[in-house]
Amino acid sequence: MLKRPAFFLDVQRCTGCKTCMIACRDKHNLPPDVRWRRVVEFVGGAWKIQPDGTYFQDVFAYYLSISCNHCRNPVCVAACPTTAMHQDEFGIVRVDPDKCVGCRYCEWVCPYSAPQFDAVSGSMTKCDFCRDDLLEGGVPACVAACPTRALQFGEYDQLAAEPGIVHNMAPLPPDDLTEPGFVLAAHRDVCPAKTCRGRIANPEEVIDVE
Repeated sequence: MLKRPAFFLDVQRCTGCKTCMIACRDKHNLPPDVRWRRVVEFVGGAWKIQPDGTYFQDVFAYYLSISCNHCRNPVCVAACPTTAMHQDEFGIVRVDPDKCVGCRYCEWVCPYSAPQFDAVSGSMTKCDFCRDDLLEGGVPACVAACPTRALQFGEYDQLAAEPGIVHNMAPLPPDDLTEPGFVLAAHRDVCPAKTCRGRIANPEEVIDVE
């Protein structure tokens, strides 16, 4: 088992196919309104006129596959009044359904909107890094399903040490808020975090991560 499991996304290779979302939903039998993994479509740019009257454009688009990042400083754990939200010995942030009262404090404080409320059970749910598969030497369902291998996982320190790695890009929140277990290989048109150049094009499919 890894000491600190982390997700890695090669944004340049991600096509936004959302197979990772479907695989996650299928493995965990999630209800329609619960989305442990979401694919954000981030777009921006426009046509601009130059002094000589000609036009040029800086239009761009890229995708970010987002789930719980099993942060080193999980604010959801700190906010939970019953200790239902906790971090296990492997650094995986989990929910104990027997302790959860569905207060949704964890949902409100998480900058990635990772905890999801299940109205049927009346409790919070979230990505558990497919812990059962990891313990048996397997891989998370979302990673296994990615057709371009854009989504990977591994030991955080090893992934973070790879060349060309970035820890943040728009529309993600600043990584120093929670120290997320998530690293990226940036898109060629990467925008700095909190940029005003872009927008989320599919808000109806994702919970806002800004």
